[in-house]
Amino acid sequence: MSASARSSGSGATIATVERAADVLLHFTRDPRADHGVTEVAEAMGLSKSAVHRVLSSLRHRGLVELDERTRRYSLGVGALRLGLSYLDRIDVRRLARPVLEDLSERTGETATLSVLLGERQRIYVDQVTPEREVIMSVSLGEPYPLHAGASSRAFLAFLSEAQRERYLAGGPLASVRAATIVDDEGLREDLVRVRAQGWARSAGERLDGAASVAAPVLRHDGTPAAVISVCGPASRFADDLDHCRELLLGATRSLSTGLGWVAEA
Repeated sequence: MSASARSSGSGATIATVERAADVLLHFTRDPRADHGVTEVAEAMGLSKSAVHRVLSSLRHRGLVELDERTRRYSLGVGALRLGLSYLDRIDVRRLARPVLEDLSERTGETATLSVLLGERQRIYVDQVTPEREVIMSVSLGEPYPLHAGASSRAFLAFLSEAQRERYLAGGPLASVRAATIVDDEGLREDLVRVRAQGWARSAGERLDGAASVAAPVLRHDGTPAAVISVCGPASRFADDLDHCRELLLGATRSLSTGLGWVAEA
C-alpha cells in the first residue's frame, strides 16, 4: 500500500471516529430520551445512511440502545459506564483547592472541605485560612458526627433517605456542645430546612465561639461528594453571613456541575 493510500485510510478512520463521538455528544445535549435516525441526521447535517452506520456501530458496543418497536435510539449502558468511570476518577480535593483559596480571600474567613468517613462521621481534608489576626482553624483528619455543626448537617441532609434514617435510628445523639441539636424532632425539622434551602448554618454547635455556613458539593445523583464551609469567630461572622453564603453557594454549584449534577428545573 502506498503512503498516500495509508494516509487516506487513516484520515477516513479519524473522520469516522469523530463522527461517532459527535453523535454521542449530540445525544447528551438533546434533552429528549430517545432519537430517530432522521432527527439526528437533520440536526447534525449528515445523511441518514451515515447516521445509521454510526448508530449501528455504537449499538454493537453497547453505547446506544435501539427500541425495536419504535426504531428509536437512546444512550446505552456503555455510555453510562464511561460517565461513571470519569466521575470515579475525579479528585474532589484537587478540584476544590482553588475554590477554597478564592472563598477565603473573598470572605476573609476560613474555607474548609469535608468528606464522609463511613456512614456516621465526616472529616476535614483541607482548609485555607485568611491573613488576619483572629481566625478559625480546623483539625484535618479528626472525625466528627453527622449531626453536630453546619458541615455535618449539610452532609446528613443530602444523604439518601435510607442512609439518613439509619443514622437517626443509630442510637442517642451525643451533645458535642450545648448548642448541638440532639433531639430527633428538632434535628429532622432542621434537615428538611437544610435540604430545601441548600445550605446549613451553625453557631457554637461543635466549637464554642465559632460560626459557619456550609453547603454540599453534589454528584450526578444528587448525593454529597463533599461539603464546603466558610467559618469564623461567631462575633464577626454574624454580620457577614449573607455575603459568605452567596459566595459559598456559587462555588458549590460550580463544583457540583463539574461532577455531573444538574439543577432541577
